[in-house]
Amino acid sequence: MFTTRPEIQGTFGVVTSTHWLGSQSGMAMLERGGNAFDACVATAFVLQVVEPHLVGPCGDVPMVFHSVATGRTEVLCGQAPAPAGATIEHYRNEGLTLIPGNGLLATVIPGSFDAWMVLLRDHGRMRLRDVLEPAIFYAGRGHPILGRVSATIAGLADFFRTEWPTSAATFLPGGSAPEAGALFRNEKLAATWERILREAEAPGRSREAEIEAARDAFYRGFVAEAIERFATSNAVMDQSGARHRGVLTAADMAGWQASYEAPATYDYGDYRVAKIGPWGQGPAFLQTLSLLKGFDLAEMGPAGSPFIHTVTEAMKLAFADREAYYGDPRFVDVPLEALLSDAYADRRRELIGRDASLELRPGILPGFEDQVARSLANLARVSVSDGSAQNYEPTAADMRAAHPSVKRGDTVHIDVIDRDGNMIAAMPSGGWLQSSPVIPELGFMLNSRAQMFWLEPGLPSSLAPGKRPRTTLTPTLAEKNGKPYMVFGSPGGDQQEQWQLLMFLRHVHHGLNLQEAIDLPMSHTAHFPSSFYPRAQQPGSLTAEASFGREVLDDLAARGHRLEVVPEWTVGRVVAARRREDGVLCAAATPRLMQAYAVGR
Repeated sequence: MFTTRPEIQGTFGVVTSTHWLGSQSGMAMLERGGNAFDACVATAFVLQVVEPHLVGPCGDVPMVFHSVATGRTEVLCGQAPAPAGATIEHYRNEGLTLIPGNGLLATVIPGSFDAWMVLLRDHGRMRLRDVLEPAIFYAGRGHPILGRVSATIAGLADFFRTEWPTSAATFLPGGSAPEAGALFRNEKLAATWERILREAEAPGRSREAEIEAARDAFYRGFVAEAIERFATSNAVMDQSGARHRGVLTAADMAGWQASYEAPATYDYGDYRVAKIGPWGQGPAFLQTLSLLKGFDLAEMGPAGSPFIHTVTEAMKLAFADREAYYGDPRFVDVPLEALLSDAYADRRRELIGRDASLELRPGILPGFEDQVARSLANLARVSVSDGSAQNYEPTAADMRAAHPSVKRGDTVHIDVIDRDGNMIAAMPSGGWLQSSPVIPELGFMLNSRAQMFWLEPGLPSSLAPGKRPRTTLTPTLAEKNGKPYMVFGSPGGDQQEQWQLLMFLRHVHHGLNLQEAIDLPMSHTAHFPSSFYPRAQQPGSLTAEASFGREVLDDLAARGHRLEVVPEWTVGRVVAARRREDGVLCAAATPRLMQAYAVGR
């Protein structure tokens, strides 16, 4: 079939990410003798510079990777928890019933920097300066700013000037938003990384010791001190329409570090799919596979209405369970084994019929009856839309916000495979330029991941100090016939699993290569409550690209889906890479938004 780009193929290495400068910077690490993990770290720091509306240094990142040296597939958790002062009582006393989507109360402990350092220390080969140099270059010397970054800044310019002046100083050079393609610098950010390197580097210090010193500088040194000073001393305007101080302290940062854990997995035919645990939405992908195992998807066209309907209805059931059961397993009992069992899937699969469902229908497991009832009662309080509002990817949408501070952020993604067979999927996000004001000494912002907590007690994802928010970030690694095979992911919040799943199923059941599977029309539903403020839901909604064609769209509407047709090439940002049995490496990236690229040789 015709594709917008070729599936990249080679034997040396492949890197694919949501910005060409990130992908090329990662490839440069492979060319200089680094491995997949060095390349991933370098790519990540460049994306913080060139996609600041989607990710920043104070964000978060889950990773799922396979190391040839250890022979293991693992998750590295760079999703840090809520600070000690982040209690339901405190937020309620601030007059809040939902945590705002931006501002200083929306932040959790920054997690990504430590996760990148741990990955580099334990699995990389290169020194810290080597992997930071591309990002420092683009921050200090400048890069051509994306049109979407320019538009985001322009939409916030008045708000920055009146409410977040430190952001105005950084993102409004000369007093106005930079034009698309203009050379843009963030010299304060470059200086922060250079200072970390100065504190880390010392004569005779080993690579590992340098990395440890960098972790200290960030979490127990000048970075943590600047963060506490800014967060606790300033009351800033946020999406609630009021000004609030933050509760994040240097002590919170000093007491946390990234950690390894086993992935959640599910066997699907010849594939074993590995995801992060139920502190994120990753298991919803696995639950959907357990439901779809009972359908003959290969007999359905990869872009036909039976296929889209069946996948959508299965996703609705899996995401209903997300709302009722998922949370940080260190705080709540998540019955994941039961949720992924054949017996449970067999019962739930009977709910998938010819017509679209309009109700949120979590399953009820023995011993969890009260929890499910509390979750449904809580969700009954969130706003419900008729599905007429645009709901495709935030960065592609015309966001008409009630509060002038609101410009939805999103996420980036990185996949790397090297010639030795190491592979990693990483989903960095948070710390957007629209999430909170710039910390002037550092040149970057805090994250807004705390908005995914509820302020109602007794729920799996209720706010609590030390608890991880139920993140939407969800990288994927799949084995095939017992061997590491494929890494993939997509930005898009609650839509991440949905777009990834369409690509994966088209590859598995219809034999499409990665680029073919990505280029076909995409769709998603917002049937379940959003993970983001103000947590709205659109029962029965289905957003679909016009490129599905009139016959498919009419049939989906006839099945009862509340259809919203959006322009072609506007839904999804999937990137993916795989390693064939013969050792050939393949990679692909979506043409949507015109910035993701796969490179390799």
